Amino acid sequence: MLRKIVTIDEEKCDGCGLCIGACHEAALQLVDGKAKLVSDNLCDGLGACLPDCPRGAINIIEREAPAFDEGAVQQHITNKLPASSPQMPCGCPGSMAKELKKTAATSRNEPVAAGSELRQWPCQLQLVAANAPYFDNAHLLVAADCAAYAHANLHAEFMRNKITVIGCPKLDKVNYAAKLTEILQLHEIKSLTVVRMEVPCCGGLENAVKEALVQSGKMIPWRVVIIGTDGTIQED
Repeated sequence: MLRKIVTIDEEKCDGCGLCIGACHEAALQLVDGKAKLVSDNLCDGLGACLPDCPRGAINIIEREAPAFDEGAVQQHITNKLPASSPQMPCGCPGSMAKELKKTAATSRNEPVAAGSELRQWPCQLQLVAANAPYFDNAHLLVAADCAAYAHANLHAEFMRNKITVIGCPKLDKVNYAAKLTEILQLHEIKSLTVVRMEVPCCGGLENAVKEALVQSGKMIPWRVVIIGTDGTIQED
């Protein structure tokens, strides 16, 4: 079929690897010091990688190529993620699992009440490794990306003493239910809290949690909190 797809100019590419971290489908990799498209069916042709290329080596062209295959993308990412390592295929240091130790104040000497309550990194649901040790015996918070911006007290009110994962079901290209099911199956999660926005598309986050609870067979205590676009709690 004729469709849009990325093309890489090898002469311009300096092998910096920034495009690899920008590609959510892990469709790019470094081969002999140059960025390469792994397989045509892994590229969605949207060009999320373009802005991250400092050399202007990536462009979108229209040519004959197999259709974009989301199933192949998920399998590709799963195959490239070692079971013993939480690192993403892109090798980005920002995706490496680590616990964050809470201190008495933030770097700006703010009081604890005003500080971050994030207890681990990464927190994006696409990036977290299901086998990360920080999930063991954790109280899990699944929050919408926008929630922390709409509700100013999210850290102190909902994130404190919890492991937090965030996502946007409208924008993220990931099967939330599958990732959450795996987390629930691999760990003893003590409780699960969903904080979502009132907008309809955010219901996908709540539905993914429900599906994961059913698929994992672990009906642990859980609750849903709905935040209004004005930052008020609409339902709890």
